[in-house]
Amino acid sequence: QVHVVESGGGLVQPGGSLRLSCTASRNILSIATLGWYRQSPGQERELVASMSSTSVASYTTLVNYADSVKDRFTMYRHDASNTVYLQMNRLKSEDTAIYYCNVRYGPGIYWGQGTQVIVSS
Repeated sequence: QVHVVESGGGLVQPGGSLRLSCTASRNILSIATLGWYRQSPGQERELVASMSSTSVASYTTLVNYADSVKDRFTMYRHDASNTVYLQMNRLKSEDTAIYYCNVRYGPGIYWGQGTQVIVSS
């Protein structure tokens, strides 16, 4: 069992920045598949960014971004604190959503409770 907790959301003006944090209860982020998702009212939950796990066949951590956030968002992790981050820059009103962290490890799929991001003047 892995517990996932997000934080860092808030209200920010268009063009501003926020950094979201996702902390897992177990030290497995370096070998897990990680994802940041977001969901707006009336919309399906969409994948914002994903990070591949380290395996015997891979020596490079790959990060993929949705087209809508490329060159604005950056996903990275700090293994010592078991935390993965989503740095969000040049935020737009359409980035307003609840952001969720997802961790896939072994047979398990774990979601955080979500953190609200509101981009508004």
